[in-house]
Amino acid sequence: MQFNPILDSINVYEAGKPIELVVREFGIDNDDIIKLASNENPYGCSSKVSKALQKHADEAYRYPDDSMYELKKNLSDHLSIKSSQLIIGAGSDQVIEMAIRAKADSDRPILMNSITFAMYSIYAAQVGTPVVRTSSLEHNLDEFYELYADQKPSIIFLCTPNNPTGDAINTKELIEFIDKIDRNTLVVVDGAYMEYASAKDENYSVAAHQLIEKFEHVLYLGTFSKSYGLGGMRVGYGAAREEIIEALYKMRPPFNVTTLSLVAATAALKDGEFMHKSIEKNFEQMELFEKFAKDNGFEYIESYTNFITWLLPEHLDSSELSDALLRQGIIVRNLKSYSMNALRITIGTPKQNQKFLKQMQRLLD
Repeated sequence: MQFNPILDSINVYEAGKPIELVVREFGIDNDDIIKLASNENPYGCSSKVSKALQKHADEAYRYPDDSMYELKKNLSDHLSIKSSQLIIGAGSDQVIEMAIRAKADSDRPILMNSITFAMYSIYAAQVGTPVVRTSSLEHNLDEFYELYADQKPSIIFLCTPNNPTGDAINTKELIEFIDKIDRNTLVVVDGAYMEYASAKDENYSVAAHQLIEKFEHVLYLGTFSKSYGLGGMRVGYGAAREEIIEALYKMRPPFNVTTLSLVAATAALKDGEFMHKSIEKNFEQMELFEKFAKDNGFEYIESYTNFITWLLPEHLDSSELSDALLRQGIIVRNLKSYSMNALRITIGTPKQNQKFLKQMQRLLD
């Protein structure tokens, strides 16, 4: 069977290995496996979410409220914007897809960082739009502007904090950069990990409302998959001026977010205390990973997220280490697919982190 030849240029997104696969491949008991590969909240979700899901479980047969009124109302209050400035997606990556399909131009490339979220380029390839990347590992806005001026992209993706590296863009510098971009270029600010950056350093905190109030050509992305602990429910959102949201709605399929996912996200917003405690524990535990790297003589990227990226020296191979850890029931993210000899490790619970660091030290020794 023949398919669209454009598929030949598209790589399949490489997700973190699921626990079930490790159980099948290595015969390790499910309870003995630690997954530190997908940046999920290791503390789960709020108890208010669990109770809300139990209360509404019998409604699973119903199509969701396609207006998503309740979630939009609570989210607009939380973000200090209007409901009309929001679009909800099955994860923020669905909103990325909508944006690319709505705005991408085959005659103008999409500009992004050298190492960043893989779905930007995958969706670009699906619509036949070329991609231009910077050469810097972390976001260098001067280089971004040089490429913007030369290439005249239709969309610029700025992932802050960035996945899979963990670095973030200074808020003042970000706003100054966006202000120099013409209003017919869509600037997408992906804030999937913004709750972590905001808690760590206000100089890297970007609020959706401050971008929307100032700029007509910015789309801000957020998600419930990380700090809110709802990775399995698949809820994300885009926030922008009404003109952008109206365009994206023309790309949105009906009933794209499930009934129970809407319930879960609405309940999660009402328990900020759970989220803030999770983030506080995250950065307390991250110090152990920073110290481990220093003690063992390799570098790491300062992280504003719930993961840390270790940059390994030449004598340590990230593929060999990740495979060895996998055989011990520990799942981490090998970044060889990004042409990096590096490991990305989600910050887990204290018990998970101690087991990982002990096993890692054993391998290094």
